[in-house]
Amino acid sequence: MTASKGQENLATKSFAHLTDTLISWYHQTRRPLPWRGTWDPYHIWISEIMLQQTQMERGVEYFNRWIATLPDVAAVANADEQLILRLWQGLGYYARARNLHRAAQEIVARFDGIVPHHYDDLLSLPGIGPYTASAVASIAGNHDVAVVDANVGRVYSRLFNIAEVVKSGSGEKRVRELAEAILPHGRARYYNEAIMDFGGLLCTAKAPKCGSCPLVTECLALQHGVVDERPVTMPKKARVVEKKLIGLIRCGNRFLIRNRAEGRLWAGLWDFPGTLLFSQVEKGFVEPAGLSRKRKEELLSAAADREVKVVRHVVTVNHQYTHHKRTVECWLCTADDCSDRTDEKWITLEEMEQFAFPAGARKVLEFLLERGFDSVAS
Repeated sequence: MTASKGQENLATKSFAHLTDTLISWYHQTRRPLPWRGTWDPYHIWISEIMLQQTQMERGVEYFNRWIATLPDVAAVANADEQLILRLWQGLGYYARARNLHRAAQEIVARFDGIVPHHYDDLLSLPGIGPYTASAVASIAGNHDVAVVDANVGRVYSRLFNIAEVVKSGSGEKRVRELAEAILPHGRARYYNEAIMDFGGLLCTAKAPKCGSCPLVTECLALQHGVVDERPVTMPKKARVVEKKLIGLIRCGNRFLIRNRAEGRLWAGLWDFPGTLLFSQVEKGFVEPAGLSRKRKEELLSAAADREVKVVRHVVTVNHQYTHHKRTVECWLCTADDCSDRTDEKWITLEEMEQFAFPAGARKVLEFLLERGFDSVAS
């Protein structure tokens, strides 16, 4: 098969100076992250899954807590799902945690409890896609597999002045071709960590540190004065504003929580009974007038599947997920019917720390725990 013109150019070009410079920079400046140095595939796997959609400092905190509780794959495989979700609580995208749990069980069954470090084996596990498989295979096993994430795409888009949308089909193809052509054979472990660190520390999305960059002579975007225009991105999605009404429904010293059903957003987590009042595109949106107490009681009674009485407003919290900005109003309520039903529990405030909640409910819970039962229930 005849190679394309772009492939022929890459195949004949030497990138030795670029790779040597990046690896040298990495050895001088690399961050002392807790999963580095041992090449333990379990540690690298957990860190890579956690760092998707997560800032580095926060990822380190969650990683250390996870490893202290679940030191190996067998511990993950044998853990209760609620423990997995509780350790993951706050990282979002909870399907990652569930897939990690299932993957650990497969690793115990198929690989004797040792995380594999071959690309195809990794790709066969739940929740592991091409990026994670490449990262674990190259860093843990030093296999010659190129890694492409947002940092890498941004670095190459600037170094080679890619004028296409990086996340388009042609843009991704171009970045992948570059990554594979540039990867120094036998040094994938260090090079992949180097370019990801480089994108995270110097060639950042906002205010890149071009004055400290060791690759200024290589950077075509800098030479053309378009660093701030690279990478070319898709238009931002319109943000959606939402409001949710939830009830802190009290019976004695216990409160009602419900497990979110499979197929719903944040399935498997626990939540307070509630209802979504509206969900609209933010631009031009005008919030409807507030609800009467009677209407709140009607909505919360339907949400709790029992008659409730609204007592008073407790707290309003705000949080964001994906392209949504949500306001959550929490109202203290009372109920005479304290019977247990499917997928629900009556628990004390202190017991709530044993359950995993989505972000909005967790913020409410933090408010409640800070103030204690007497303050909340009075």
